[in-house]
Amino acid sequence: MFLFNGVRPKPIQSVAKSADKKAQAWAVLVTAIAMLAMPSQAEVVTRTTLAHNSTAQYADNAYMPYANPQAPKGGVLSMAATGTFNSANKWMTTGVPMAGTDYLYDTLMTGSLNEAFTMYPQLASQVTYDTEDPSWVIYHVNPKAKFWDGTPVTSADVKATFDALLTKGPMFIRGYLGDIKEIQTLDKYRVKFTFVSDDNKEALLLVGQFPVFAKSSIDKNFETLSLTPLMGSGPYQLASVEPGQSVTYARDPNYWGKDLPVNQGRYNFDMIKYVYYLSDEVAFEGFKAGQYLFRQESKSQNWATAYNFPAMQAGMIIKESITTKNPAPLQGLVMNLRRPLFQDIKVRQALTAAFDFAWINKTMFYGQYQYPQSYFFGSELEATGQASAKERAVLQPLIADADSEYQQDVLNKWHLPVSDGNGFNREGLLRARQLLLDAGFYYKDMKLYQPNGKRARIELLVKDERMAQVLLSYIRNLKRLGFDAKIRSVDAPQYLERTRSYDYDMIVDVFAQSLSPGAEQSAYWGSVAADETGNQNSAGIKNPAIDAVVERLAQAQNRDEIILYTKSLDRLLRAGYYIVPMLAQTATNVAYWDQYRHTEKLPDNAVGIDYWWVDKKAEQKVDKYLH
Repeated sequence: MFLFNGVRPKPIQSVAKSADKKAQAWAVLVTAIAMLAMPSQAEVVTRTTLAHNSTAQYADNAYMPYANPQAPKGGVLSMAATGTFNSANKWMTTGVPMAGTDYLYDTLMTGSLNEAFTMYPQLASQVTYDTEDPSWVIYHVNPKAKFWDGTPVTSADVKATFDALLTKGPMFIRGYLGDIKEIQTLDKYRVKFTFVSDDNKEALLLVGQFPVFAKSSIDKNFETLSLTPLMGSGPYQLASVEPGQSVTYARDPNYWGKDLPVNQGRYNFDMIKYVYYLSDEVAFEGFKAGQYLFRQESKSQNWATAYNFPAMQAGMIIKESITTKNPAPLQGLVMNLRRPLFQDIKVRQALTAAFDFAWINKTMFYGQYQYPQSYFFGSELEATGQASAKERAVLQPLIADADSEYQQDVLNKWHLPVSDGNGFNREGLLRARQLLLDAGFYYKDMKLYQPNGKRARIELLVKDERMAQVLLSYIRNLKRLGFDAKIRSVDAPQYLERTRSYDYDMIVDVFAQSLSPGAEQSAYWGSVAADETGNQNSAGIKNPAIDAVVERLAQAQNRDEIILYTKSLDRLLRAGYYIVPMLAQTATNVAYWDQYRHTEKLPDNAVGIDYWWVDKKAEQKVDKYLH
């Protein structure tokens, strides 16, 4: 789901060469899965891995290729978190969850960091399904799986977990799992999922991605706002909480799943600690002082100019830019289509033309960002150039009734307007002004009015003062166009409440995508999600063509179809001008005190922090420097 994860040594190609008898036993058990795609003849099969439209590459490996099975255990991974928290449960609809709770829970299957949507055993040791009928799947819970209190994980716990998520969880999760029709416990360790659709092969894997809680804990505490987590079976337990200051997790020495091949060389830190700060500026000062030791640097100014403090000069800090094959997270200004002001596409085009990426990137970000021309920027899923014949076959019937300009934007080479970076953006503002006039807006006393006679006003809702500074030049351009434009800064709890209820004109949102987009796209862009409080369709998009392509994407039969429908979706989203793309970065910048280590080759699709470890001699050197 999220988090950074992974490292990579040389893989073992033949488990038979391993001296580890458990690994040899695993090799006997594991069979590389036949794809969920169509085989020559339908049959009910039981396998140990699941791969959506591909083959699991590492099914007979003793460990994942980005893991170091000899990595030493010990030490502390410490990171920063900003804001505050009042809940240990991020799966309820209220409260602000603490960072790191994913470490508390196992999922039925766990993903590969080198493969798109390929799952390996965790709580479930096997899955049973029909190779041509994806309307059901049976997960076999590993009888060895235990919760922290020593009780077994059973099918009843799995059913109770999904029942809670589907009825009490956040709306975007309910939508994500909306294809589940029924959950049945067949016996103590087998749970069957039946789906509404009989052609959504992705649904079989989706249910394997979610954490499993103890039924007894769900019945008692699922909706309780508390700093005590639900009972889990994961590799870490909550060790200590200092309200508003820190959260610390301790590795469970009795973790039932430590010998699973996917967990070899994983979860090496004895403790994982999140130190809380009110702002990232203060958090950076904490990193410099060694209050925490691993930092993902999100500010280009810091990366370019601020790493010159004494610890850096003393050689105690390592800076590393890590590039993956994932789509770069797209940061953009979302226009809330629930507001009448943004209904006209010409208004949305005008607001896009008013944004001066070249100026902001040069003056505020030291030229370190790219102007994202895609919602799947920097990956094989990005739509580029003219639509291919296959893309046209998908898109033309869906946009046949749209105006010709929209059709051209969908089907032809598309690009965002680019300024010369001098800070005036004259051409962009002239284009924006004409678009507004074409939309029926008019000027009176140098002020801009909507066609209905109301003043044209826009409020940008933010929770980060740094973001407010970035947007000042955009506000200046909107005022030049005649808008009554302003920035409204609110604290984190108020921001969360207002965004959950879509109470804003524009916000900054980040759209992070995987290499296997599917049914979850309906939560981002689907018409149904637009009306569901707390869902992820922050723009309020309602477009039948987008709905149709998302449905086809969820039902894709192979990798080629995933790429085809994702590129088609990309074209529709871009042509709709639903957000003002701001920036993207294809690399993840991390800085860390020189005690953390990783394998030479990191995973393809993640930083893989779960597979890093502490060098004990280097740790002593760092401790000596800090104390």
